[in-house]
Amino acid sequence: MKARFLRAVASAAAIMACAALTIPASGSAQTGSAPPSAAQARPAPESRRPNVLFIIADDLNTRIAPYGGPAQTPHLSRLAAQGVTFDRAYSQFPWCGPSRASFLTGTRPDTNGIMDITTPVRANLPDIVTLPQYFRQNGYHTARVGKIFHQGVPGGVGRDGLDDPQAWDERYNPAGCDVASLDKVTSLTPGIPLGGALSYRIDDCADAQQTDGMVADKAIALLRDAAKGGKPFFLAAGFYRPHVPEIVPKAYFDLYPSDRVGIADNSPEQLGKVFPAAKVVAPDNYGMSAEEQRTFTRAYYAATSFMDAQVGRLLQAVEELGLADDTIIVFTSDHGYLLGEHGQWQKQLLFEESARVPLIIRVPGTRHAGQHSPRTVEMLDLYPTLTELAGLPRYRRNEGTSLARLLAQPDDASWAKPALSQVNGGRSVRTERYRYTEWEGGRSGRELYDHASDPREQVNLADDARYAAVVDLLRAMLPSGPVEPLPSRARYDPRADCLVPSSRYTGGAARQPGANPGQGGNGASDGVMGLKLCDLAE
Repeated sequence: MKARFLRAVASAAAIMACAALTIPASGSAQTGSAPPSAAQARPAPESRRPNVLFIIADDLNTRIAPYGGPAQTPHLSRLAAQGVTFDRAYSQFPWCGPSRASFLTGTRPDTNGIMDITTPVRANLPDIVTLPQYFRQNGYHTARVGKIFHQGVPGGVGRDGLDDPQAWDERYNPAGCDVASLDKVTSLTPGIPLGGALSYRIDDCADAQQTDGMVADKAIALLRDAAKGGKPFFLAAGFYRPHVPEIVPKAYFDLYPSDRVGIADNSPEQLGKVFPAAKVVAPDNYGMSAEEQRTFTRAYYAATSFMDAQVGRLLQAVEELGLADDTIIVFTSDHGYLLGEHGQWQKQLLFEESARVPLIIRVPGTRHAGQHSPRTVEMLDLYPTLTELAGLPRYRRNEGTSLARLLAQPDDASWAKPALSQVNGGRSVRTERYRYTEWEGGRSGRELYDHASDPREQVNLADDARYAAVVDLLRAMLPSGPVEPLPSRARYDPRADCLVPSSRYTGGAARQPGANPGQGGNGASDGVMGLKLCDLAE
């Protein structure tokens, strides 16, 4: 099985090609292309197709061990030693809901129109086939545990949220003791709702009683069932940490003595250079003291290590159940997370720390285990990557590029694809050397950073005449479409866990009572887009 699978991957990689564009040190453009693929990959028989274990963390940045970061993540290091780590992977919209909608549909935010955390994935593209749904349509048993499509945290934990029910054969929404202790958290940013407050709790519940521990338990149970034979599986395990509130057991806080936790070093002069449009936090650092910044950074690292421990349990189960030779494993996050850089915290920014995501892909029997790819890639690329590795035809609406080439040759110099990100009226393009960002089409500011000399993005070169040609080239890569959301057919009410049809929605007028998503099983709901409609008469 393994040798046959590797030959299939190598063959597929050999015929992959993409248009290339790089920006050399001189700043001049260089273009090149390879001939297109001669044919679409043909689906392999079900018995020969690899399984897929898709693992995603929430709000995780690259301060983890595989990227040389301070967070202690030995299990992710173990996965990285078995796979390829992508050093420059970027979210298309660094905010939970829009990012997940993008990579799970294989479409850019301007295509799917989802630019907030209340719009369902099918609001503007009702017939889109999502990533897990595509695998389900092609003979895979699909299952979800935890947060894959958007769920509010902590308010949506234990519910379907904006899930896509038709994507799954099974779906489960655990809710652990961390949800029951929300009234006991300490907030360092009073007045901000709990879903966005920098808050934490040193908890006395055991790992297995935490929501993420329960996600791991259920995912392992599903792996055990899959190991008995039958269809190949696509199992998605979505962990909630390190999303706030950082509620994790004491043992993980103990990994980080407070006096050894560093915080971002920002000079007043540097903070004054950040465009107002580029900020989501005001005042800088929420007005927190250095000690408060250190306290939250410690909690974030603790939550990251806790999440890593649960990932380790999944990896161990894959090994012990004899699934390792037949299972592709992906680990990633929906976006990055700032911890005080530029005086900013969290996400919804276009700085490197917010747009960049960890991405590790393990292909059984790879000859490149432990290697890093320096090429620039997008979360959008995951959909076509996994379908190609599974031997499935490319989904016609995918807007990304398969990474199979880079899995076969991580340092492939012919790969020269930029990464596009957008949020809050800003658009950004990242190449291997530069980041260029415009706010409101440049009316509210422009930024150009040369990562060769300025990896912290502190010297804005956008108005430097020496870089005019670079700016012109990068600006041409930015899409020129609207920056506002498209009209949605319905909007999600997180309090009622249902959909309110918009005035533009005309289909499905009959108000059918949907099944309560509940805690497990198929839980299929009636109503528009697979989610139940709110009873507007209430």
